[in-house]
Amino acid sequence: MQSLKIGVIDLVCKSPSTSLWGKIMHANLASIMPQVIATWCEQLGHTVTMICYTGNEDLNEELPDDVDLVFISSFTQAALLAYAVSNYFRTRGVITVLGGPHARCYPDDAIQYFDYVLGFTNREIIKELLNNCTTQRPVGLKMCAGKQPAILCSIQERWKFIEATLKKAPFIKIVPMLGSVGCPYTCPFCIDSTVSYQALDAQAITSDLKFLLSKHKMPYIAWHDPNFGIRFEESMQAIASAAPPKSFRFIAESSLSVLTEGHLNKLKANGFTALLPGVESWYDLGNKSRSAHITGTEKVKQISDHVNTIFRYVPYVQTNFVLGLDSDAGAEPFELTKQFIDNSPCAFPGFSLLTAFGEAAPLNLEYQKAERVLPFPFHFLNNHLAMNVKPKNYGWVDFYDKVIDLTEYAFSPKAIYRRFLHTQGFTSKWMNVMRAISSEGWGRLKFYRQVRENLIHNSSFRKYFEGESQQLPDFYYNIIKADLGVWWQWLPGSALSHNAYAYLQKTNLPVNV
Repeated sequence: MQSLKIGVIDLVCKSPSTSLWGKIMHANLASIMPQVIATWCEQLGHTVTMICYTGNEDLNEELPDDVDLVFISSFTQAALLAYAVSNYFRTRGVITVLGGPHARCYPDDAIQYFDYVLGFTNREIIKELLNNCTTQRPVGLKMCAGKQPAILCSIQERWKFIEATLKKAPFIKIVPMLGSVGCPYTCPFCIDSTVSYQALDAQAITSDLKFLLSKHKMPYIAWHDPNFGIRFEESMQAIASAAPPKSFRFIAESSLSVLTEGHLNKLKANGFTALLPGVESWYDLGNKSRSAHITGTEKVKQISDHVNTIFRYVPYVQTNFVLGLDSDAGAEPFELTKQFIDNSPCAFPGFSLLTAFGEAAPLNLEYQKAERVLPFPFHFLNNHLAMNVKPKNYGWVDFYDKVIDLTEYAFSPKAIYRRFLHTQGFTSKWMNVMRAISSEGWGRLKFYRQVRENLIHNSSFRKYFEGESQQLPDFYYNIIKADLGVWWQWLPGSALSHNAYAYLQKTNLPVNV
């Protein structure tokens, strides 16, 4: 097998970032699979250069020179940058490969701009690709392993790639890990809802943790599991076998149903400092929160009490909500969320607008059948800049009025101050304030107000939202052009639009009229 010069690019950001939050935290959002791919490629005898783009670098200067093949990992929000970078390399005769969430969600769009598009990827897929590495144009080749790999490279094996990325994080340095892949829940809007749950080897987890202690004192570790702790005792035993209690500082996304008081006590003992449970809705999706049979005000009280209990054990909690679900109607769901914010002032509220990411979830087929999906450019599909599903029970202006009102309430100076007072520890206090006044809080509020004004005063903008026009409003076009900067010249002209109904058309299901 010929030895190749390979570049691996992990696109954490979709554009340059000048924010303080980005400088401090973006390097901590690195993905695991690009590091694994880079390690596999080296183990197969190839020369690898890897970069993690956090928005703080000059990407043009960072890109590897003199390469035969480039892997790019991208979430959908960074897809246009990925397409531009791919075009840049392909004009130089380099073979390009796309992986990551966007490749899973929009494979039929991505194969127009890459030689290979990877779904679930294991070592054998990478080996096959590298052994038969030829250009695939004008339409790329899709490759998929069928399911997620049950065995990944150890942290020690990929340490040089982790370490290079951590050097970009000036203060807090967070190492990504996995304890499992897939999800046992079936939330119909989620990309992991159809992926079988697999716990990874407990002994391998223990070995990874022991190795980390040889590199950092009390390392920060973020579990990238969709729901950490499903096999709770096994997970706790793997941690306890690595080192004495509180040798690590862990961050995890977990369901409220797992976070019983007995489990919380063990999480505290094992050094968990931040938890991100999903509330999602006051009327639906209750299986993850042990509230399947209650809704509305009763659910608010139960969840608030539960979250307040969590704070007796863990100093930082983010509660996740999805706005615009079909079960929501009128002002009540927004007012109930305000009640929750009042009842649990410590919790940082994370709001997502309902978004259908291509083939990511079964529910997306239903939205497409009902002709409710809008072709917003990928650049805005990050759960908050664009809601690409027309709401079932709201007009657009009414919906944005309510989103703006809730966002103002959650990130008002009064709410920020209350959160600051009720939160323990400098790091938790600082995180809450910075997130509230950055693009996540005040930044989103400013953007939502701009969208609302355009909906009211710009008829072509409104027609785009209503699905009456396919013409992208200048408002969005100008943002993309400014964000991509020098990479705008490399963006293929066709990439600004995509077939929002590709998933439905592949299944040959009828459209509801």
